[in-house]
Amino acid sequence: MSMKKLTQEQAPIYEALERFRKMRVVPFDVPGHKRGRGNPELAALLGETCVQMDVNSMKPLDNLCHPISVIRDAEILAAEAFGAAHAFLMVGGTTSAVQSMVLSVVARGEKIILPRNVHRSVMGALVLCGAIPVYVNPACDERLGIPLGMSVKDVEKAIKENPDAKAVLVNNPTYYGICSDLRSIVKLAHDNNMLCLADEAHGTHFYFGENLPVSAMKAGADMAAVSMHKSGGSLTQSSLLLANKSMSEGHVRQIINLTQTTSGSYLLLSSLDISRRNLALRGKQAFARVSQLADYARNEINAIGGYYAFSKELINGDSIYDFDTTKLSVNTLDIGLAGIEVYDLLRDEYDIQIEFGDLGNILAYLSIGDREREIERLVGALAEVKRRFSKKDKTGLMEHEYIDPEVAVSPQEAFYAKHESLPIEQTAGRVCSEFVMCYPPGIPILTPGEKITQPILDYIKYAKEKGCSMTGPEDAQIERLNVLKEV
Repeated sequence: MSMKKLTQEQAPIYEALERFRKMRVVPFDVPGHKRGRGNPELAALLGETCVQMDVNSMKPLDNLCHPISVIRDAEILAAEAFGAAHAFLMVGGTTSAVQSMVLSVVARGEKIILPRNVHRSVMGALVLCGAIPVYVNPACDERLGIPLGMSVKDVEKAIKENPDAKAVLVNNPTYYGICSDLRSIVKLAHDNNMLCLADEAHGTHFYFGENLPVSAMKAGADMAAVSMHKSGGSLTQSSLLLANKSMSEGHVRQIINLTQTTSGSYLLLSSLDISRRNLALRGKQAFARVSQLADYARNEINAIGGYYAFSKELINGDSIYDFDTTKLSVNTLDIGLAGIEVYDLLRDEYDIQIEFGDLGNILAYLSIGDREREIERLVGALAEVKRRFSKKDKTGLMEHEYIDPEVAVSPQEAFYAKHESLPIEQTAGRVCSEFVMCYPPGIPILTPGEKITQPILDYIKYAKEKGCSMTGPEDAQIERLNVLKEV
């Protein structure tokens, strides 16, 4: 590790790549495209600079599995910028950051307390390690039909009933921008000898913006998975895993190395490095602008009538403790259309690609790359959608996004158990052995080990009819489901 004083103006990986590029080294190593010469179409698509930067780990460029020089420096700078004791650069997306975080704190048969509206990556981690989920069912907003944050008293009850649990996991924020009272949950966890983990896939900007909800590291959480490529500006699939002093850096690195590639992409690593520098130097101004744009968009959309672009007025001090004002979430039910229908119309009729539509809402993701003119185009298109496609009759629209699960066996046990495939309509009452979800947002409707009920089947049928992109099961058409064999 270098002894020089590091500053946030530096980008060690980027600088090392620049030095390396000037050296014109002859490559007798992988990757086999040899700086693009072996794959001219790829070089033409991505450009010379990009393929020349797609290089292998080597002494001048360090090694992601065991960083000792430039990657180590980049991680130290990231930890400093995010107020963490340690930061790990991740090239398997925030999925790998979330899974490494969970695998670092729970083992087979141990309990973890979590909301059920978590991303599929959390459930995937439980399948891998065999930990037992203890769900805190989120409250639901009647009007919006969306799951909210975790109520502190519900977390307290789960902790009292499961004093042997190892950790509590919190979404900070949810996809829709809703935050739980993270500081209180951290204190509760720590007072009961449990760790607190945060899935901050949608909260990168909390570390840099002003008047935004508290970040996990500031709230005292032990670990956080931060999706730099979402609101932070890095390349898709690049992410950070942050840890506080309570975690052993060496242990977390060992866990990461169980699943992370040994051929970390320098395109992704340098994008994390450059984005961290950008946010540390200019993040405060950048995210103030994003919040202003979102507020402007909310006012304009609410003025159309029929749509409800929600914000801080939802705050209730508990299950909606705070709201992320950069999130442009819009409820569409009052114009007689499901969110997914508005999502499809925006893309098919107006060439506008938003982040997702669910049964009652759409989410337009705003970040440091947005401008006023795109907001105006979106607002204009939403006004047109209402004029051309709205339906007076709301009946037949399903309002609720969230159905309380009934856990029969642990996710790992169910996933690996003997199962049989049945037509979906014949599965009520059986135990599911696979995942079913709409993606995005990637929150499972069913996970392995949960009982299949009629309301869940009705929900899946309705979501398919409305055009939600359903993923998860072995049968891509979702006409059949794998269920546990009855003994």
